[in-house]
Amino acid sequence: MSNATQLIHSIPVDPLTGSISVPIYQTSTFVQDAPGEHKGYDYARSNNPTRETLEKIVALLEGGERASAFASGLAAIDAVVKLLESGDEILAVDDIYGGAFRLFTHIYAKFGITVNYTDTTDIANVIDAITPKTKLIWLETPTNPTLKISDIETIATIAKQHNILLCVDNTFASPILQQPIKLGADLVVHSATKYLGGHSDLIAGIVVSATQELGDKIKFIQNASGAILAPHDSWLVIRGVETLHLRVKEHSRNALIVAQYLEKHPAIDKVYYPGLKSHPNHDIAAKQQLGFGGIVSFTLKNNTEDAARAVVCSTKLFKLAESLGGVKSLLCHPAQMTHKSIPAEKRRAAGVVDSLIRLSVGLEEVDDLIRDIEQALNKAQTFVAEIKVAAFQ
Repeated sequence: MSNATQLIHSIPVDPLTGSISVPIYQTSTFVQDAPGEHKGYDYARSNNPTRETLEKIVALLEGGERASAFASGLAAIDAVVKLLESGDEILAVDDIYGGAFRLFTHIYAKFGITVNYTDTTDIANVIDAITPKTKLIWLETPTNPTLKISDIETIATIAKQHNILLCVDNTFASPILQQPIKLGADLVVHSATKYLGGHSDLIAGIVVSATQELGDKIKFIQNASGAILAPHDSWLVIRGVETLHLRVKEHSRNALIVAQYLEKHPAIDKVYYPGLKSHPNHDIAAKQQLGFGGIVSFTLKNNTEDAARAVVCSTKLFKLAESLGGVKSLLCHPAQMTHKSIPAEKRRAAGVVDSLIRLSVGLEEVDDLIRDIEQALNKAQTFVAEIKVAAFQ
């Protein structure tokens, strides 16, 4: 059976009514026949049939044993960190999502959990950064926003040798393009807000566990901490998953064309897209991914915030907004938006320079998207030239 067919038919028909759409169980509690005697559900924080269906679908997609759905991607990350204890260390990718950095630095540091950041694309860096206190390796691959690729299988082998958990944020690739658990990861995290939902209409997060034991621990944290995904939002993610295979393929096709266009543009300094052969980690991406995703980042030769601002404020089809992975194309300026919480020096050292722009390439006709980028770059060049002239007057 093909992956697409398996994906569609992993979404069950309702056994009670025959409804082809999963019912939304919009309830806070469930009637019991006697104390402790119920039909598998007692209170909606602990479990809900709609959320449970989503969790089973995503666990199957990722090749994991169990999944838990949370109220946001950050709530999912938070649940993974709660597996640790005071005094433990996290070894994290240096080019990390700003929200994860903020959580690690401003919340968990005061509880005695420290983070060592390193460029995980170099295996030697990973080995050198491991200490006796390292209990979790945190990867994004591709990373947000410079799309670095880390070798999951090799790092998983190293993690197991040192009895360290490996968690991979698989948001950018989605399970359609990459399944980290099959490459040896212990945990996979998704901001389901992005490609899993796919329509820019919800906030959600998911943790998938490679083993039942680890899944039970995450499930306990989900229930004890209470950051659950609501039934209607669970249904929205299920609905998004139905078309995930088609959407991700088209996002990837459009993104490659956009990246190839940008690579030849005279105003562009660097293009970050793992599907380009010029990408330093292209071979690893080709080995562990089935495609290269819908995110393209690039920097301008005029490496200033003013130049980047001029571009992101001049597009018509690409909408300036946080987030990614929706049907409509989005763009953002990470230094002032998604990664603003990271200190400038650390941000720039990881490659998030002042002119870096991140595109979430949508499902519009790609020629229209390229024309939109072209006119925005032309406007920005004119604007920057006018600023230079004014400065000399």
